[in-house]
Amino acid sequence: MDTESLVRTRRALHAVAELVLAGPQFRTSGTIRLRASLGGFATCAEPNVQVVGAALVASGQRLFLERTSCAALAAAIGVTAGAPAGLYQGGSGVGPEDVIEADPRPAHLIAQGFAVGDAALRRMFPGADPVIWPEHFDIGVTVAAVDYGVSPGDDFRAEPYAYVGPHVRQQGKYWNAPFGAVATVRELGGVDGVLAFFEQGRQLIA
Repeated sequence: MDTESLVRTRRALHAVAELVLAGPQFRTSGTIRLRASLGGFATCAEPNVQVVGAALVASGQRLFLERTSCAALAAAIGVTAGAPAGLYQGGSGVGPEDVIEADPRPAHLIAQGFAVGDAALRRMFPGADPVIWPEHFDIGVTVAAVDYGVSPGDDFRAEPYAYVGPHVRQQGKYWNAPFGAVATVRELGGVDGVLAFFEQGRQLIA
């Protein structure tokens, strides 16, 4: 899979997560939390909106992310596009009118990363409720001042990766990133591998 397609798709999905799901949900229900769902991700409260692969699904419609904008997608399902106001800085960097496009294959890879992360986190921390946060567009939990999760990729690592991020800097070979430790979902090989990576990090934290 070429990096350009992956980055373009991730940008599109992040924009939709922030501007079409999290923003309208915050204005309607007071929360920005998103969740992993079958084939992608979804809101946790009203309005009921989800992304499946490279398509937005809501109000009985399936809208493909092909040369469109968050403003157009939001209008089609009866909401107003826009990020949650005043809660964080950064985000997708995409405006409501900017053109976005997602390709099915990298969209599936990103959805698979969220699904693997969600399953591994729930096995490691029974009773946990992993959240996809719209600011960084990753799924994670924070336990005992340590962040555990899976990112769909970013400027640091292009493809989906698992991470362990202690709030106190650690020393040692395992800690291979400025914010902790990372390993791609591909090299970890699925839920069991991601879980083992999380467990190793927890055991190594001083």
